[in-house]
Amino acid sequence: MTSPLFDSVPGFDQPIAVLKHCHDKIRKQLTTLQNLLGHLAQHGNTADAQQAARAVLQYFNKAAHLHHDDEEQDLMPMLQATATGDDASLLATLVPEILADHQRMDQAWLTLRPELDAIAAGTGTQLSADGVRDYVAAYQAHMAKEEGQLAPMAKRLFSAQQMEQLGTAMQRRRGIAPEVPDAAAALAAMRTDYVQSSLSETDVLDDPIAQFQKWFGEAIKAQVMEPNAMDLSTVSPDGKPSSRIVLVKQFDERGFTWYTNYNSDKGQQLEHNPHAALLFFWRELERQVRIEGTVVKTTAAESDEYFNVRPLQSRLSAIASQQSTPIASRAALESNYEAVAAALGDAQPPRPAHWGGYRLQPERIEFWQGRRSRFHDRIVFTRGADGQWSMQRLQP
Repeated sequence: MTSPLFDSVPGFDQPIAVLKHCHDKIRKQLTTLQNLLGHLAQHGNTADAQQAARAVLQYFNKAAHLHHDDEEQDLMPMLQATATGDDASLLATLVPEILADHQRMDQAWLTLRPELDAIAAGTGTQLSADGVRDYVAAYQAHMAKEEGQLAPMAKRLFSAQQMEQLGTAMQRRRGIAPEVPDAAAALAAMRTDYVQSSLSETDVLDDPIAQFQKWFGEAIKAQVMEPNAMDLSTVSPDGKPSSRIVLVKQFDERGFTWYTNYNSDKGQQLEHNPHAALLFFWRELERQVRIEGTVVKTTAAESDEYFNVRPLQSRLSAIASQQSTPIASRAALESNYEAVAAALGDAQPPRPAHWGGYRLQPERIEFWQGRRSRFHDRIVFTRGADGQWSMQRLQP
């Protein structure tokens, strides 16, 4: 393995690496400051001494304070807003220490700067050895805390979005306009190759409900976020489609069941047109399941049973909300809830007649497994007039 020809400078898409790069530059200037002290003792104020003093002044007058602002205004507040448990406890001690470090370094710089100004101008030869020692020691201890504790915590806790937020703030502080991507080009270039699994006819169970049960169990095991979330698409009386996310609460050979307000937009659309489609997308497994069929209401007994096991607040919300109808404000909505809670909160509120379950009776179920180069696996089951399922492969 060969060494690079030069050290590359990290971009602001890697803000923690930029902070480390700033530290490296600070260390070089601190070394220059220490060397200047020895040079003055041996050679006096020479042209080299004046150049060294100007380099140190240039950096600590114009750049170092930006690094402090990065920490005080962005890095530490973002960590405090994100950290929990032991991390939060550590920050409670560390943040005041780092703020005190900044004050100590700023005070030490006020002592050194007039001496460096005189050296740079060729009019002075004095540089406080104690001042240099204290300044270097303060900076080194400070950078050790940041590199040993703050930076690793940020790498561990920050999301990609938080890293981007930090990098953008650092750019703006330095007067650098963040590059604005071409949104259309970026969108067109977005693609992910699916490589996790495959789906062949021999992999699929004969019964699509049993196959769904298998995949659903694998989604739970893979800790997919809300594996029971499904997109429900319905059609209005004038033929306009509408989609929203609902949660499946039961599924078996009879179909896929969810619960909602019968007077909602979806309820009114299903009243006019009972044909609907469901879509489960399990990104972590690179899978989706598409289900089409006819929707019927569950029995009153089934709706009562599920309603009565919901959290009390959810039951009160179902009574208080006239889903999909306009309301003047959030305050009015909260007032409706409080009125219902005051009247029924200590009792077992009965299920309102306008709230209950729907069951989509499947007529078509497609299992989709993402594959490389968009050459996906698609296996579809279709229910015949005799109620039996037939299976076939579809082209991607």
